[in-house]
Amino acid sequence: MNAPYTQANAQPYSKSPPENYQRYFVPAIGGPVAEDLIEAAGLQPGERVLDVACGTGVVTRLAAEHVGPSGMVAGLDVHPGMLTVARASTPSGISINWYEASAEAMPLPDGSFDVVLCQMGLQFMPNKPAALREMRRVLDRGGRIYVNVPGPKPSLFGIMTEALARHIGPQAAAFGDLVFSLHDVADMTKLLRDAGFREVDVQARPKPLRLPAPVDFLWQYLYSTPLAEPVSKASAERRMALEREVCSRWQPLVTDSGLPLQVGMTTVAARK
Repeated sequence: MNAPYTQANAQPYSKSPPENYQRYFVPAIGGPVAEDLIEAAGLQPGERVLDVACGTGVVTRLAAEHVGPSGMVAGLDVHPGMLTVARASTPSGISINWYEASAEAMPLPDGSFDVVLCQMGLQFMPNKPAALREMRRVLDRGGRIYVNVPGPKPSLFGIMTEALARHIGPQAAAFGDLVFSLHDVADMTKLLRDAGFREVDVQARPKPLRLPAPVDFLWQYLYSTPLAEPVSKASAERRMALEREVCSRWQPLVTDSGLPLQVGMTTVAARK
């Protein structure tokens, strides 16, 4: 097992959560899942695409590559820090419009997009029906929407959530629950239909991922998410106890120095 948690070990994660998200979360989880969403969307050159809850722009940039210079791509997120990293991570040759706004009230014209994408973001939206109605509003007639959400919670994340509750607090553990809170096929189907979408198709499939070694993934994940704040405020003793518990329980899962993860991904495709 890697060296135990120390202040020196924390230094690689001293950047902002959005910067850490782009550096660590995107390669391990966000990028591989984004490739599947883009493949499902079947984007065509010249299409107009909106990425809702775009984060640091991994889906947005892939969409821009697929629609090419004749297309138009926009990314929307409520978090200004995520958008700062998204802009900085976008090559100069790619044109993307970035919007800081809530998904429930988007500052965009009716019918202005052919495709709306939303990767692993719907579960965090306080008013999901309103957000989906907005996504439908900005789609042109016959436009397509593709939404994915993770779940149910894999045992690997269950272990981390339980340890967060013990060593950091119930609010920290609640974030781990929220991440995987929306994945039921029937629930997703109803949400899309109630928002006015038609031809709703919901697929739940496992996604194999390869994560770093336990101690590395633990801190990379925590410092890439809203958990960074409560974890940083906890005492060194609590952080060490968290690491000991999580990594010892993760150790039997390790293969070839890394953590294999199979997470369920529920993907919705529908039309306006």
